[in-house]
Amino acid sequence: MTFSDYRLIMRSVLRVALLGLALLASSTVAFLSGGSGISSHVNITGTALLQEVTKACRIVIEEAGHQFKPTGSSPEELVQACLGPTATGQVSGAKFRSALQEIYTQNGLVDRDFVNSAPHHFNSEAFLEGRGLITEGMVAIKANIRKENFQAARETLGSILHTLQDFYSHSNWVELGHSEPYINLIRPDLPLENLADLYTATCSDCEKGNCPNSILPSIQREMKLTSGYLGVFYASKPQGKCSHGGASDLTSNIVPRGGINKCERRFDNVGLHNTAVNIATSASVQLLENLRLAVGDKEFLRLMGIARSAVLCFVVDTTGSMSDDIIEARAVVNELIDSKKGTQDEPSEYILVPFNDPDFGPMIRTTDPEKMKEEIAKLKPQGGGDVPEMCLSGIQLALTGAPSGSHIYVFTDAEAKDIELKDTITALIRHTKSTVTFFMTSLGRRRRRSTATEAFEQYKNLSLASGGQAILVSKNQLPQATSIIRDTSTSALVTILQRAVNPGKKETFLFMVDESIKNVTIYITEAIVFSLTNPAGVSQSNSEASGKLGNIQTVGNLRRIRLNDDHSAGTWKVLINSLEPYTVKITGQSIITFIYDFVEMFKGPHPGYAVLSGRPQAGQPSTLLLSVVGKKGPSSLTVGNIGLVTLSGLEAVNISKMKDMGNGNILVTVDEVPEGEFLVVLTGKDTESKSEFMRQSTTAMSVSKVNIQAVASSNVEPGKPLELPFNIMTQGAGGIFSIIAKNDRDFPMTYPKSLSLTTGGNINDTLTITPPARTPSGTDVTLTIEARSSNGVDSNYVILRLSVVNKITDFVPPVCEVVEVLAKDCPEDVSDCGPFQWEYSANITDGNGTGIDSISLRKGNGTLTHTPLENTIIQAKYIASCCSQIVEFIAVDDVGNVGKCYHSIARSGGPPAATFSLSLWFCLLVSAFIVRT
Repeated sequence: MTFSDYRLIMRSVLRVALLGLALLASSTVAFLSGGSGISSHVNITGTALLQEVTKACRIVIEEAGHQFKPTGSSPEELVQACLGPTATGQVSGAKFRSALQEIYTQNGLVDRDFVNSAPHHFNSEAFLEGRGLITEGMVAIKANIRKENFQAARETLGSILHTLQDFYSHSNWVELGHSEPYINLIRPDLPLENLADLYTATCSDCEKGNCPNSILPSIQREMKLTSGYLGVFYASKPQGKCSHGGASDLTSNIVPRGGINKCERRFDNVGLHNTAVNIATSASVQLLENLRLAVGDKEFLRLMGIARSAVLCFVVDTTGSMSDDIIEARAVVNELIDSKKGTQDEPSEYILVPFNDPDFGPMIRTTDPEKMKEEIAKLKPQGGGDVPEMCLSGIQLALTGAPSGSHIYVFTDAEAKDIELKDTITALIRHTKSTVTFFMTSLGRRRRRSTATEAFEQYKNLSLASGGQAILVSKNQLPQATSIIRDTSTSALVTILQRAVNPGKKETFLFMVDESIKNVTIYITEAIVFSLTNPAGVSQSNSEASGKLGNIQTVGNLRRIRLNDDHSAGTWKVLINSLEPYTVKITGQSIITFIYDFVEMFKGPHPGYAVLSGRPQAGQPSTLLLSVVGKKGPSSLTVGNIGLVTLSGLEAVNISKMKDMGNGNILVTVDEVPEGEFLVVLTGKDTESKSEFMRQSTTAMSVSKVNIQAVASSNVEPGKPLELPFNIMTQGAGGIFSIIAKNDRDFPMTYPKSLSLTTGGNINDTLTITPPARTPSGTDVTLTIEARSSNGVDSNYVILRLSVVNKITDFVPPVCEVVEVLAKDCPEDVSDCGPFQWEYSANITDGNGTGIDSISLRKGNGTLTHTPLENTIIQAKYIASCCSQIVEFIAVDDVGNVGKCYHSIARSGGPPAATFSLSLWFCLLVSAFIVRT
């Protein structure tokens, strides 16, 4: 099926101008998980995140000696300003958008997965337990960041932000007259005071259900803190207690009736609702600032996906026959590092995973290019002989360790010994949307031809599922084949078209090239006869290696066509004539792209949408949450068609409806999903260049009649088992279903190996995982649970990411004690400050805590020095020009509690102070948490 046919099917063009991040949205709906109003959890979280990211970007850019000048307020423009002052090339905001979406998603999931958990929402006066969740979450986040497990950190961050925000809409903090956040919620070293006890009545009866303020006057006078009781499944609450309120709260009809939640803005609570929103936003900023101070600005930006998109990830077979391949992998890495240095295409991260038999790993991960050069230089071919190697285990390690959307390159000359991981690898590919490309070299006598063919087919199927390539070449052809790594190691790679035709046939593929796209490259595997035609009708055949339209390179089973730089915008076509199965993929470099997830709606007191971990359900409408990314955010793009098209191109399905969800998100409903593997396709128009564009997803998806769900309710401590309940159901034929569970750390697990299901029925069971006692705190574990029918025809999976975290007891921040300030020489008139200096001395201690880990200057243009961090009392000294009148530095202890030292010599109406005694204590202390391993 051609693209023109596809466009005919989707004739009804829907032109929907998407909104950017709605910081100034005019409508206000509800303090809920989703929605387009400024009072949704998404908008509260997004506002706070953009504030802290902007602060971190400004500091990093200005420290590098550049000006921070974003051209607008969209996330995309923020990324460009943060990454683009000196480096050349295009900057994509897709990673930042994806990171934001991960946080939003986990924030919303609290309302689905923990709907009846009082601590997760500060319901039922569960204040200590709610703060405990925030504290434990902050411990896990800092531990994950130390281990560079950013996705696990983002997921936990979204969850605890939801809990923190709910405090202000579910408690009476606002009714008590407060206008600032309750700092004690993120300061576990401070007590939660004046809590109403179980036997104290807190509310008056509200017969009509909606009353401006039902809190008893006695509670108001005594400034007692309370929250509403919520009954989702049963109606019960202590006598005299407030209810949460709302149609889903079964306790709201028990005297005292009504409710005190400020989740929705109603005519009777406008002021309370708006105040709750404002304080929740400020509280979120406070928590994020604590996090940023504890981990540093650069690591905070990595957490938020503010990095060049390219990640260089190699999975390399190190058996004895791989000498030539290792040499080529080393040459590619060195060449890429040297040629892309100082550009936006310079990789933001380097990952290396070696494997052979029986070993694989460890995964080496670094942001230092010279370190990567050193590590790949250490690879030495050794062992081997029995041919099959632990290839898929190496890929599993890469998929779970690399950021989502990474490009992974596998070098091997042997089949996989661990082929039983194939379905797990496919699940991880779909979950991470990462691309896997295989470079398989022939080895003559090392294996039989039939075995080699079978091995290559296995790799080809995995590459096809991911949108990658499977390239079969001789050893001496490998240097030419690796040009694809140079093509895909870019910060703004997009897919224009992707097809897999089996059986082979003559077919014409139409694709659209827009004004924004550069470095257009066409990859054709297996097919030999083809031609290319531009919008003006000029053609070039496969026999012309260098023609009017581009350059053609042939290596092994791959044909690579790079269009000339002066290619014209418009509709192109490639004609392929082959009776053998073949693939075609067309990519380019552009900042116009989209990100998406399949989602499902959940109901309850606070409904929303949850991202599907597995495959969508067969025979049912499917829903996608999609965001378009452009130079100036989604508002600069107009969406035309969105649909699903099979990988073969034989079937295409257009959407039935689209709904703008705000924050650059659009909700897409498809009434019927195609059979077989399918992709998401999108067309639209760039409103700036007036150019039409076409984009496709790379990861192939399919539907299933099996559904499996699981939730990780907490982190796991080293040496202690964690029980994970899961649920399985099928709309297909019943019978015995195999249960296959894998985790990337090889931690011991117990679970049922099979379960019996009936059509339409479901069954609950439990998996137990136990990390060894010596597991470093901050380690993340990716767990895949798969349910497979007895005939192997249908299966589905769920993927969970767990954090292993030590129990922390030190929550007291370091203390900064002023010793001396010498500023008597500083003139009163600041304009005369040039030749004069001032000094500030302080002692920094951590009491009985874990010790000081770092001290860093945050404000001031002077010089900060200090005695060794190992000392019990650390003496810090700051010297600066009298023109720089403020100093602020922070001390972070080994578990991440943060203390600030601050002083200003600026005075109004008198000379600056000269000396402060030892008895003066610094009072601005901020608590955050990090695990030192």
